[in-house]
Amino acid sequence: MTGTETARAEPAATTGSRVRFHPLRGRPSDDDPDAVVVGRPDVGAFVELPAIGARAVGLLDSGLSIGAAEHRLATEHDVDVDVVDLVEALCEAGMVAEIDGRRVVDPHRRLRPHLPGLRARQVAWLFSPAAKLAYLALVAATLVTVVRRPELLPSYRDFFWTDYVGLAVLVNTALFSVTVTVHELSHLVAARSLGAPARIRFATRLHHLVLETDVTAIWSVPRRHRYRVYLSGLLWDLAVVCGALLVIAYAEPHPLVARLLAAVVLVIVMSMAVQLHVYMRTDLYFVLLDLLRCRNLFHDGLAYARHLLRRCGHAALPGRVAAAGADPSAELPPYERRAVRIYSAAVVLGSTVALASFAGFGLPILLHGAVQAGSAVVAGATGGGLLPAVDGALVLAVEGTLQAIFLGTLYRRHARRRRPPSRAGDVSGAEAVPAG
Repeated sequence: MTGTETARAEPAATTGSRVRFHPLRGRPSDDDPDAVVVGRPDVGAFVELPAIGARAVGLLDSGLSIGAAEHRLATEHDVDVDVVDLVEALCEAGMVAEIDGRRVVDPHRRLRPHLPGLRARQVAWLFSPAAKLAYLALVAATLVTVVRRPELLPSYRDFFWTDYVGLAVLVNTALFSVTVTVHELSHLVAARSLGAPARIRFATRLHHLVLETDVTAIWSVPRRHRYRVYLSGLLWDLAVVCGALLVIAYAEPHPLVARLLAAVVLVIVMSMAVQLHVYMRTDLYFVLLDLLRCRNLFHDGLAYARHLLRRCGHAALPGRVAAAGADPSAELPPYERRAVRIYSAAVVLGSTVALASFAGFGLPILLHGAVQAGSAVVAGATGGGLLPAVDGALVLAVEGTLQAIFLGTLYRRHARRRRPPSRAGDVSGAEAVPAG
């Protein structure tokens, strides 16, 4: 770009200013009766305000100037509130659209939800008492069946439903992709049943490539309803597992169909087990987040772990490692501080074990399989067997595609994280919620 670029100055708030907000949704805080959660479901941004701050927002939104709102608050509550500071903090949090008719730069990107036409009334029946009873009956019937026929339980052998490993990898990956997509759709549908927008996207967690559903907008609903969104994916997975096992047990399908259904059961059970890894931001992590009544357990846990690492480093090498500084968990409420400190140990231990296992087992297996598949392809091209060559090509195609998506997703997420974050003064924000 040539020429001189002139940055447009942000409009400044004064006591005579009038403020227009983006469309906001508010609700009482789950934990503090004197606080209110206010935010923008369209971008997934929420903050928690004192009740008097939320009252100030309401007065400004009704058309009062900042000075008039301060006078009204002083009259109603006999307290002086610096509404100018509040407005500046809300500007940085992305809640303010205009000041005195001048647009405020929005720090948030608007969420483009998937299935925007889906309405709560269209999917509410999926979470009705009748649907819950049907679900419980399905699970109960499966438990009785498995107790009577324990051979139905999944085994690693179910993965290899054919002698051609490449074909098994290709088909199982396709089956897993379908089940994982429906898993994410269940999160989306659960969010839509509460009137919250959601969007499905690729993401990474440690060395894993995952699909996740951004359902941050559910911060606009009370905690007791958010569990529906967190657990809907796992409950759908369990329903599919139960249905597949009952079909195998009672429908007597063709042997190939039975083997494929057993493979589906295996890959879903394996994916459900990953949700127990709460040192990553899995579905059950967000259940734990709300059970412990924390705002950002993962971020705060990592910050505390880094603080301890710097403290240990400074104690061991005071000349090379700077002092750790203040404990980042000290400003948290006591109950949240205890949870964060315990969780930080789980993050460090779980991540270390997971990465060490991948380095010691997963990566060598991946590389060895790629070498074997490549050798089969080369042998086929030089006069060897055709079927082993095709089998090897399938392995390379599937694994190569997955690794390419992983690297591309990792790069995009890293590029986003390098952008400077906005700060909201004394306004406390809520964690983004990607269920997956």
